[in-house]
Amino acid sequence: MSAQATPDPMPVAPSDALDGIAHAAPAHDFLRRALRHRSFAAGLGICLIITLILVAAPLLAHLNPDAQDPLATFAPPSAAHLMGTDEFGRDMFARVVVGGRTTVLACLGVVVLGGVVGSTIGLIAGFFGGALGFAIMRMVDLLLAFPGILLALAVSAILGPGLVNGVIAIAAILVPVYARLVEGAAVEVRHLPYVDAATTLGASSRWIILRHVLPNVSPGIIVLTTTWLGIAALWIAALGFIGLGVQPPTPEWGAILSDGQNYITIAWWITVFPGMFLALFVVGVNLIGDGLRDELDPTLSRR
Repeated sequence: MSAQATPDPMPVAPSDALDGIAHAAPAHDFLRRALRHRSFAAGLGICLIITLILVAAPLLAHLNPDAQDPLATFAPPSAAHLMGTDEFGRDMFARVVVGGRTTVLACLGVVVLGGVVGSTIGLIAGFFGGALGFAIMRMVDLLLAFPGILLALAVSAILGPGLVNGVIAIAAILVPVYARLVEGAAVEVRHLPYVDAATTLGASSRWIILRHVLPNVSPGIIVLTTTWLGIAALWIAALGFIGLGVQPPTPEWGAILSDGQNYITIAWWITVFPGMFLALFVVGVNLIGDGLRDELDPTLSRR
């Protein structure tokens, strides 16, 4: 009597079984190399400190940023008010910390919105090419022909003042920048042998874009995103400074700078502290971008 044959276990593809390990090791090595880069490490430290301060805002800023105290107007920095008070007696430390959350979240919204829309447009134009790609890129060139700040002001004037409208206005500037970068990289990847092989084997366009094209263009997207985080923060602050961003009494770094410009000779702290935080954030993300560019760009020599 022969023993009953047991079914073989389902085979597991080696690439699938080791996929997590294969991706974890390069990511770990990349992070270790990046942390040895002085610009990246310095920028990461600055951004982490600012992020911790902003995240802990409810604990640090125990005062209401909108609470007015007529008896404490233009109070200089002291133990009671670490960054002084403004013309309405509002605590500047509370306003700077809470306003920083608004500015940073807004610039993150700008790069996410502009990056997703612009990268999608660039992938479609670069991968499919032809008349579709030509038409898309001519529209992108038309948007790039406008100076960025004028385009942002035009969109803000059409949509009206407000933080959400300001994010949309600045993201409109970023869309063609991402589209141009991703389209150029996608055109190069589209003609590589393994993409032709995948097409010959019947792979769908969506699978090829997600599996082959997008991973190859992602380093440029990452570097551009870190670079534009700082630029977006400056432009969000600029819109708030001229009154097209957040509306009073919501605190935001640019709006606080606008409020303090008339009192800089008698209350320097109103403009110095939010300006210092804004400058440190921009410098930090730019240092991170420099480090990532050196690590991700294969054309640059490694030190």
